[in-house]
Amino acid sequence: MTWQFTLTGLLIGALVGLTGMGGGSLLTPILVIVFGFKPTYAVGTDILHGAVFKSFGAARCRQLGTVHARLAGWMFLGSGPMSLGGVAVASALGDGAQKTEGYAVGGALVLGGIGLVAKTFVKGGVQPSDAPFILQRRDRVRTTLIGAVFGFVVGLTSVGSGTFFGLIMVMIYPLTIPKIVGTDIFHAAALLWVAGMGHLVRGNVDLHAIAWLLLGSVPGVLIASKFTVKIPDDVLRLGLALVLSLSGLKLLNVPGANWIIACGLGLGGVALATYGVRARVGRPRPAPAGSFD
Repeated sequence: MTWQFTLTGLLIGALVGLTGMGGGSLLTPILVIVFGFKPTYAVGTDILHGAVFKSFGAARCRQLGTVHARLAGWMFLGSGPMSLGGVAVASALGDGAQKTEGYAVGGALVLGGIGLVAKTFVKGGVQPSDAPFILQRRDRVRTTLIGAVFGFVVGLTSVGSGTFFGLIMVMIYPLTIPKIVGTDIFHAAALLWVAGMGHLVRGNVDLHAIAWLLLGSVPGVLIASKFTVKIPDDVLRLGLALVLSLSGLKLLNVPGANWIIACGLGLGGVALATYGVRARVGRPRPAPAGSFD
């Protein structure tokens, strides 16, 4: 398989470029469910791949001015070291505990999907603002602790470099969505390099798959990052929540998961088509040439 990996990479890159979320959340279950990878190798391959291609996205976001560098730095102070703890646990599980790893990934996906839905419909709390966000001492401590907790989850499951960090930033920091996306990608690039090298040293990486994935994901993230502000936030969150939850249900081996996934994807497709038609019809038409007010 070669072009299949590249097509998958293009999908992942486009999603991350648009939302800053969902790279590991989607690629790990795809590698397990579609390509037959063992969960530990899927996690390691996903993380090192994410390190490379998110570095391109991070550079692009920095260029666009959508990165809060200090926030990303304090988050990495906790997430970098703790991600190595997650890598150690994932490797210790070994081949005899692959099912446990699969359940861990599945549970993380479902929780991430639920969190995104909650954020979509619960509008209270911190509201986004274009004003400069100055980190206070309390913010720095809280950010480092958040990084430590979810950094461990990333090292263990590959899920969370965008999903959980992006969700937390949406909920507690007064940043606009473009700023959250840029900061999230910038932080994730640094975090995934640490966790990815840890997995590479332990032999949990398929370098052949990474090379073909990058052929699609790098162009995808660079192109899609230009359109971040053009898609409504609620649409992005609900679409990502649906995909995360369905992937998690599959990895958790929920009874009737295949039927649930088919119905969920069908409903999601109908909703997306309906939104596209409404957006197209509601778009204001340009005035005819030569017309006057």
